Amino acid sequence: MGQRVWLYAITITIGLWISATGAGGIIPDSIAEWPVNVWCWGVFTTIFVMADRKERIEMVAVVALATPMELFFSEVWLIYEYQRDLMPLFVPAGHYFLFDLGRRVAAQIRESMAMISLLPFIPLVTYGVYTGGDTSGILMLTLVLGFTKWGPQPRLYAVMAWAALAMELWGTYLGNWMWASEVPFTGLTAWNPPLLVGAFYCFGDLLVNLCVAKFEPEPIDTKNH
Repeated sequence: MGQRVWLYAITITIGLWISATGAGGIIPDSIAEWPVNVWCWGVFTTIFVMADRKERIEMVAVVALATPMELFFSEVWLIYEYQRDLMPLFVPAGHYFLFDLGRRVAAQIRESMAMISLLPFIPLVTYGVYTGGDTSGILMLTLVLGFTKWGPQPRLYAVMAWAALAMELWGTYLGNWMWASEVPFTGLTAWNPPLLVGAFYCFGDLLVNLCVAKFEPEPIDTKNH
């Protein structure tokens, strides 16, 4: 799948571990995020300098959309909270890494597999609703299935559902962030992490592609990335 996918996967995996644990206690907790901040924005800047116009628009759009959304979710809506309260500076760059990783992986699968790949979520969501542990799952599942069925990039949405879950499982396991068991102002509940956080990413991906269509009016073709 290319060196970029491995770069993103290793950066997310090791970066979250360093931030959460201070590299196993080697780095003081008060500055544990900073090596990750520097690395992530260094990688982001390097990619930006080497990118074509379309990818630069995507990168700016992801950061511009992800930053206020993260602040709203964690500081206003309070559906999750970060380990050290405020959003780490590496998070917006990390959103682009996950977006581009998902897009590159999506280009390797058949479109006919997109909806099929989401089927394992159905019994898991059903269990969460039945036990009352994650009643928000049915709404999130509906959104992901809707994006995958009728959205312009079904392969991307399906891949992002799984990629987001993998990152969420790792991040919550390490303690980088924690989701509220009750979703404020909704009467819904959520696991830590919710199964289908990918629904937020699907919506974000759609907005990013709308930005590209606005400023770079060429067909968006995931196969060429």
